[in-house]
Amino acid sequence: MSLTLYPLESYTIGVKEPLLEKDTSVVSRLKRMEELYEHEGLRQSVDGVMLVHQHKHPYVLLLQIGTYFKLPGGKLHVGEEEIAGIKRKLTKKLAPPPSASAVSHMPQWEIGEVLSKWWRPNFETHFYPYIPAHVTRPKECKKLYLVELPARCVFAVPKNLKLLAVPLFELYDNAQRYGPIISSIPQQVARFNFVYA
Repeated sequence: MSLTLYPLESYTIGVKEPLLEKDTSVVSRLKRMEELYEHEGLRQSVDGVMLVHQHKHPYVLLLQIGTYFKLPGGKLHVGEEEIAGIKRKLTKKLAPPPSASAVSHMPQWEIGEVLSKWWRPNFETHFYPYIPAHVTRPKECKKLYLVELPARCVFAVPKNLKLLAVPLFELYDNAQRYGPIISSIPQQVARFNFVYA
């Protein structure tokens, strides 16, 4: 299966107003997640894997806040369809404000296949690519979708975040720095034949 990657230089990256986190710490985030679970049940989230290239080597676009790296995406609303939800989250995190850019420069999110599914068994930070046998009620299901980028578009990144292009060789087997989900992306995309435009 082929996947066309465009050079990082093809994309214009600007800034927009900060996107503030709802929680001030991991502990408060997990506590809020537990409270929401009581009302909403299983948390469903979606993240986008966007690939570009530099010197004919694939790079993944990641957001950085402080020393923490994450894929663009987030929690779905209750009952929200996954494709609509990931488009909403990508627009919120990476699209320019409507007044700042012509419609022709707005990213047109082309959502591809699910690359992987990860499970949070408890109200802890650990995710697994399976549901452990002893877990009957997982707390979160996170799906990683391939997002195919157009040849050119304009991104706007919140001021409190950085958009980084990280090479696959840096991510591979580097869970200590990027976590198990992001460090597994090289294996998840290995089945594609990259076409460097």
